Amino acid sequence: MESALRLVVNGLPRTLEGLAAPAPLASVLERLELRPDRIAVELNGEIAPRTRWAELTVVDGNRIEVVHFVGGGC
Repeated sequence: MESALRLVVNGLPRTLEGLAAPAPLASVLERLELRPDRIAVELNGEIAPRTRWAELTVVDGNRIEVVHFVGGGC
């Protein structure tokens, strides 16, 4: 039986095949193909400091909110 992690990412359900729970947040973000230097992350309503992404774990049903930094302006 193959593993799959089921999450809600920015309000949308996502299934990450081949990733078993508990999974490090860093692995989840990598699987989502997000550039770590361009995002801020909230896990289950709490800000996830970048320095802790490798140790924070994600399980089925967790909610992740990702904010992308965008350059620009005057």
